[in-house]
Amino acid sequence: MAKTSSEEPDAPKNLDVPENLDVPEDLDVIVIGGGPGGYAAALYGASAGLNIALVEQDKIGGTCLHVGCIPAKELLEAASVFRTVRDSEEFGINSGTPELNWPTVMTRKQKVIDTLTKGVSSLLGSRSVHVYSGKATLTKDKSVQVIGTDANVTLQAPNIILATGSTPRTLPGFDVDGKLVVTSDELLSIEALPKTAAVIGGGAIGCEFASMMGDLGTEVTILEALPEILAGCDADIVKMVRRSFRKRKIDVHSDVKVNGHKPKKGGTVISYGDGKELEVELVVTAVGRRPRTEDLGLKDAGVDVDDRGFIVADAHCRTSTTGIWAVGDVISTPQLAHTAFAEGMLVIKDILGENPDPLNHKGTPWCIYCHPEVAFAGHTEASAIEAGYEVVTASHRYMGNGRAQIVGETDGIVKIIAEKTADGGAGRILGVHMTGPWVTEQLGQGYLAVNWEATVSDVASLIQPHPTLSELFGETALALTGRSLH
Repeated sequence: MAKTSSEEPDAPKNLDVPENLDVPEDLDVIVIGGGPGGYAAALYGASAGLNIALVEQDKIGGTCLHVGCIPAKELLEAASVFRTVRDSEEFGINSGTPELNWPTVMTRKQKVIDTLTKGVSSLLGSRSVHVYSGKATLTKDKSVQVIGTDANVTLQAPNIILATGSTPRTLPGFDVDGKLVVTSDELLSIEALPKTAAVIGGGAIGCEFASMMGDLGTEVTILEALPEILAGCDADIVKMVRRSFRKRKIDVHSDVKVNGHKPKKGGTVISYGDGKELEVELVVTAVGRRPRTEDLGLKDAGVDVDDRGFIVADAHCRTSTTGIWAVGDVISTPQLAHTAFAEGMLVIKDILGENPDPLNHKGTPWCIYCHPEVAFAGHTEASAIEAGYEVVTASHRYMGNGRAQIVGETDGIVKIIAEKTADGGAGRILGVHMTGPWVTEQLGQGYLAVNWEATVSDVASLIQPHPTLSELFGETALALTGRSLH
């Protein structure tokens, strides 16, 4: 996704896309930013026959592909393989003590990124999207000025989509130097894992990094300012993750404030809480991401921004200026790649006059790839009660699941929150929350149930394949009918 700065922009990096230095006069849409929201809008719009230009300052694929989802999950997969090899004697396979070859891990990570980058670039080319490498700025007359390495051009179109993404937030007293203090950007390209590390922030990103480093031999401590880690997750899910972290000696301190750090030879000392100190080799700040909305010319174009820096947009991603939309991390919707994909497609439908329904962000699927994985959609038990629902719940543990026993991953549960019916039974499914083996691949049923307002009886009547991990969702629904099997 495009970088923005108050300083002169760096020369854009090679996008591996042929640059179209011509200036089409019949453009329908200009997309600023080539991350998930931007390239999804460009590809979807091109498929619908629209003539589209896409401007990207850095690399096609954006944060998700280069310093986010893809590299992070690649490193988490390396940690998973390491655990599998380490525990293989349980399956009768004597593989010896595994040794981590970090340079090979990083080489494989980059290979995956490069393959996917070329794939997206190829798709853009095959659909005749005009790709420009450069920094884009909006003007008062709603044209887009592009400053690039080879040419400066001005593009015009009746529709503009802003998709410039986000960048890691930083903490006062923890200046990022790439050595002692890093964000997700730097950690994903680190030369070697430290022996000890503190992760400041116990959200999805922080827990993923803590899990990965902990499994690969780093002694990790999580410091979280909120009362609990994994804000937004159901309390029973958080309890299971905490237990797993504790078993793997990942230390968690919640409801603590970090005050700063003092570098010393070989590391630094963090001050947190009420006078407590923690000495580590590396500090990883994982306190969320801020939108990249500075220096885009938003004021000149009449595009409103809120006090947090997010572009103000309605349920159809329309900004305060007619003909300009915003998608992805620049608006205050869930900062997820799949949310950006959906918003990019929504905007194209709006441009085409198809009157699309707004997205239901309350039912957004969330996936967290720490070990054990976490996945959920819809209300937690607490949020459902707070919203005024009378609820009934049921939970099933993976301990009793045949496939979980077979693969040797039995830590975790599936929990369903349903609306209580007048007769005291379970009606509409309000939320589905999971933690355990491969739950990110199992959430599909739960997501559909929540968003299609299915009832417990609707789900319980379906045939679940056996033996599978996914059948536990059906078992949990069946338990809410009052007639469970296992």
